[in-house]
Amino acid sequence: MELRPHNPVGGVYPASDDYVHAMEVRGAGRLLFVAGTMGLDPRGVPGGTLTEQLDLIWANLRAILASAGMTVDNIVRLTSYLRDASYADANAAARVAALGGRPVPTTAIVAETLSGDWLVEIEVIAAG
Repeated sequence: MELRPHNPVGGVYPASDDYVHAMEVRGAGRLLFVAGTMGLDPRGVPGGTLTEQLDLIWANLRAILASAGMTVDNIVRLTSYLRDASYADANAAARVAALGGRPVPTTAIVAETLSGDWLVEIEVIAAG
């Protein structure tokens, strides 16, 4: 599989170091669409802080990806749903750390989650 980031330099605002405008996936044999994943422990209990929930989200995503024989290196698209805009920096830092600095097309949306205890929800698309 080959990943080709696309960041045009004209006609659109510049991408940042942790973001690309588009990711072309060539030669992928599989696509995995992961539902919104929350910061819940194995019993379904949310982490008590934003940091704990972000850690749980990425642990949960790793487990889901592993069940399909994939890792975070297979993520080609990511959407974050934040309960509050003030969570954006912590969410971005957790994403950058989880992906080892590899930029992917990313969107963050401020939205009311189904439960007030869920501070962030992340969905991904992975290819392999």
